[in-house]
Amino acid sequence: AMSSYLLIVKSELPGAVAGFLSGDESGSWYLDGRLLLLITSVCIVFPLALLPKIGFLGYTSSLSFFFMVYFALVIMIKKWSIPCPLPLSSATETLQVSNSTGDCKAKLFHLSKESAYAIPTMAFSFLCHTSVLPIYCELQSPSKSRMQNVTVTGIGLSFLIYFMSALFGYLTFYDKVDSELLQGYSRYLPHDVVIMTVKVAILFAVLLTVPLIHFPARKAVLMVFFSHLPVSWICHILVTLTLNTIVVLFAMYVPDIKNVFGVVGSTTSTCLLFVYPGLFYLKLSREDFLSPQKLGACALVIFGICVGLLSLVLIIFSWIDQ
Repeated sequence: AMSSYLLIVKSELPGAVAGFLSGDESGSWYLDGRLLLLITSVCIVFPLALLPKIGFLGYTSSLSFFFMVYFALVIMIKKWSIPCPLPLSSATETLQVSNSTGDCKAKLFHLSKESAYAIPTMAFSFLCHTSVLPIYCELQSPSKSRMQNVTVTGIGLSFLIYFMSALFGYLTFYDKVDSELLQGYSRYLPHDVVIMTVKVAILFAVLLTVPLIHFPARKAVLMVFFSHLPVSWICHILVTLTLNTIVVLFAMYVPDIKNVFGVVGSTTSTCLLFVYPGLFYLKLSREDFLSPQKLGACALVIFGICVGLLSLVLIIFSWIDQ
């Protein structure tokens, strides 16, 4: 999960920097995605990941949420800045762009080989389960009802932003939507100041999200491998450094973000979203097995396994075809 977010930084940050520069400066060190990723990881991600409590990250999390709101608003507004059919120009002549007005009609469902990536990516988008226990432990007065309110508010706001961004992004490009939405705007509005500021906002939002995922990852490593040792800052720093090094190396050498989202979404995300919660409920609940709650938990487990396996198989077949 952390690698996939950093992969966004690697692919988008050079374009964001280039947008603010005049003239062709290709080949410059400050347009090298891997080098920029390394600098931002050392200067922003690593210091925030070192924080001892997840509560400290509430402020950076709020900031990243407002960046995402800004992103959604701009996507909604820019729908009217790009005509449909999409224009042919020197910047876009390499694309297979149709000039037929039939391409400007929205379809409720559109199934293709790329659909295998859809559900895993959506599953990945709502994967906040790993942070639930640390957040619960740091609530002022932890209770089931308060945690339920936190969960519903967080997921509800995320759904609203994702839904509006996805809807208006689709209504802008229709069948020509890129796997990275902002790349489409970069092609048709190459030097739009608002789009450039959105890119910067998204990059900050992504960078500020990585430490939130890092916190439960480090906690799990410490509990599994170092629980027998006394708590120490040296161990804390070394584990943080090791995890950050691994995810940065992954992000540097994985070529396409779609593959990362697809594989992570179809494996770990479906397990954390559907399979594990269902299994935990079946294990902990004392109700009769034929009760609606337990049958629902069984259905959740079966659904998660089927969706995960189907998506993973389709993704592997798409790799073989390529």
